[in-house]
Amino acid sequence: MLGAVLMLAVGAAMIPEFRAAQQLEREFRAAPVCLSVPVEVSNCRWKQKFTVRSVDLHRGSRHRSPEATLLLPSGKAWHVTFRNANPVASGLEPRDKVVGLIWRGDVVDLRDAQGERQETSEGPLDRPTDRLGGALACLSFGAAALIGSLWSAFARGNRRHDAAGRMVRLHGIPLGVTAILTLWLQSANDWPARSLPIIWGIVAALILANMVGFVVAALRGQIGPADGEA
Repeated sequence: MLGAVLMLAVGAAMIPEFRAAQQLEREFRAAPVCLSVPVEVSNCRWKQKFTVRSVDLHRGSRHRSPEATLLLPSGKAWHVTFRNANPVASGLEPRDKVVGLIWRGDVVDLRDAQGERQETSEGPLDRPTDRLGGALACLSFGAAALIGSLWSAFARGNRRHDAAGRMVRLHGIPLGVTAILTLWLQSANDWPARSLPIIWGIVAALILANMVGFVVAALRGQIGPADGEA
């Protein structure tokens, strides 16, 4: 039950982060194109040509993001990191020519010579879906786990209600996992952001319908205390 409350708290904390990320995305999309290269950090967007000096994808590490060092025509180095290696970072080689989109003093987007683009870790466009996917995963899993735990706790020795609570808890796992998998598919295939809640909602409805079937079966005594356990 404590774990369920913790997951709900994490999910709830992601909601304001999601809204803040949405606001940042709107500000980025509304930002004008710079009429000239700004001298100081600016709210307008401008493109800058770079030459790749080095790339390190950190393939052997799960805790370090892919990164690259870019050179301005003046020779000044500019360090960027990426959330993942594809589609641009994995193909970069030293001396490659790339174009970076700069906003508020950060390279938020990088395009290679083939026209492929990838957001950097500072990019504002992928942040809302990341936060939304995390919120859906934590809230759905936490809610199912809490409801199932309370149901079993108040069963007071009633095996049927205890089994029903267990079915609710077990179905919280695929609800949370589906949110993460949908987020991964949306990011990997560059689907529009609105596809995340739509796809998750459809699959979640099927999972919930299946859960209701198991709960009804448990209440009818068709699922014993040990049924449904891995």
